[in-house]
Amino acid sequence: MKYISNLSVVVAVLCLALLTSTLLFAQEWSTAQKDVWKTVEAHWKVDAQGDLEGFLSYIHPDFRGWSYQDPLPGDKASVKRWAGHRMQREKTLLHELKPVSIQIYGDVAVVLYYYTEVVKDAEGKEMTRSGRWTDVWLKQGDGWVAISWHGGQTSED
Repeated sequence: MKYISNLSVVVAVLCLALLTSTLLFAQEWSTAQKDVWKTVEAHWKVDAQGDLEGFLSYIHPDFRGWSYQDPLPGDKASVKRWAGHRMQREKTLLHELKPVSIQIYGDVAVVLYYYTEVVKDAEGKEMTRSGRWTDVWLKQGDGWVAISWHGGQTSED
């Protein structure tokens, strides 16, 4: 009987800890933060559709970014080459983005988020990948363009 009582206390403490951690990460985004997040989602959507020109339209001409798998940072021309190659050899079936932080400093936004995606390669093999990104966006007119990013795949697959 004492075992069941102790187990109940442990379960209650774990539930409370889980609820507290969930509430700590729950955020209410400002209008500007929501606007930036919509841009991130739209950028991923055109990528998933294989729309290279649409994908590149979100990238500033002076862009510099560094993915985990790249030995050196790349520019917009490099992104065009590699994204175009990737879009030719695989198709995104599903993706999910989870924002962690969106900080806005005037016309600059820094966005941290996790992603998970399922892709199918040219041989028909499905792969699930996940990772994290830090994007830096610059406000231009009514929209946002990426000026930098860092991150990429952290999963094994």
